Amino acid sequence: MTLKRFTLYSFLFLLLLLVVASCSFMSLSPQFGAEAKGQRLEAIEASPNYEEGVFQNPVPTNMDIGFKGYVKMINSRLFNKVENQVPDWIIPVEKLNPKQLDTPQDTATVLTWFGHSTFLIEIDSKRLLVDPMLGDRASPISFLGPKRFSDSLPIDLDELPFIDAILVSHDHYDHLDYGSIQKLNEKTGHFYVTLGVGAHLERWGVPAEKITELDWWDEATLGSLTFAATPARHFSGRGFSDRMKTLWASWVIKGRQDRIFFSGDSGYFDGFKEIGEKYGPFDITLMECGQYNELWPYIHMMPEQTVQAHLDLRGKVLMPIHWAGFALAMHSWTDPIERVTKKAQELDVNMTTPRIGEPIILHRRIPVSHWWE
Repeated sequence: MTLKRFTLYSFLFLLLLLVVASCSFMSLSPQFGAEAKGQRLEAIEASPNYEEGVFQNPVPTNMDIGFKGYVKMINSRLFNKVENQVPDWIIPVEKLNPKQLDTPQDTATVLTWFGHSTFLIEIDSKRLLVDPMLGDRASPISFLGPKRFSDSLPIDLDELPFIDAILVSHDHYDHLDYGSIQKLNEKTGHFYVTLGVGAHLERWGVPAEKITELDWWDEATLGSLTFAATPARHFSGRGFSDRMKTLWASWVIKGRQDRIFFSGDSGYFDGFKEIGEKYGPFDITLMECGQYNELWPYIHMMPEQTVQAHLDLRGKVLMPIHWAGFALAMHSWTDPIERVTKKAQELDVNMTTPRIGEPIILHRRIPVSHWWE
């Protein structure tokens, strides 16, 4: 055997070994989730949004960045790093008093931002958590991956009171965290998720009877609240082979008096107008604004599109989210809020910019500050 052939065979063997090891690690590691089977898989296959073995976006969406795009992304991350991509100071976090959370609000709707896309919402005497990513890293590996900007949360996870319901928009690591779900399981009444995501939760110890999976336009009720899973333009997946195998969505939360829209992750599309016509007007919209790039313009909105989507939804107050948590794209950490603020001012849009942990009280207290400066 020649040296050249021996080198080639050795490389192929090592590559095969790496693939086998990676597959074994993923199958044995619960944080990667699980595949849908049985009745859960039957529900997925019956969905009008499922075709050719994967879920489809509501409009044609090209997510292929091409070879040149990968080269540009790698070059940017390794050699031409973005200035100010992460804060060089400790960003402010207001602390919640656990005793004040003992009784959920009934006379007012209160929203508390935990950074990125996580919210604690008190509405109609219920406590909700939306996309509860409360871990330190948006990653399946505890010591690798994007690290949270803030060094603390508004309240320690162990101090959170009973949560009536958790809503999950999709299964990406910056929205669905294995460690957070494990700790929240026993103190949560019910989980409302998109099709397929329930398999992850069950593997993590959540009983099947505590899980409701919804397709786009499906509704569920909890007391006086109505939850509607509405379309979004994005994708899903936690591993190498499960891309678009579970559904992604935005959420409508409709109470006795107030209506909230939560975008999850989404590129801009005409579906926002349809949602606004069906469920609007909204007292507040929690809208994705961050982690965008020209290489993936259809699955994340640019800040200017965030404002337009809010208008399409017939929103009254805009709250930009999906920023100030993790560096997942090649822009400065303040670029999203600076651009969305400018556009909101141009279009005379009422926008709230609370500090992390600073409560928003609908119709009473809408905090506005430039705390990131």
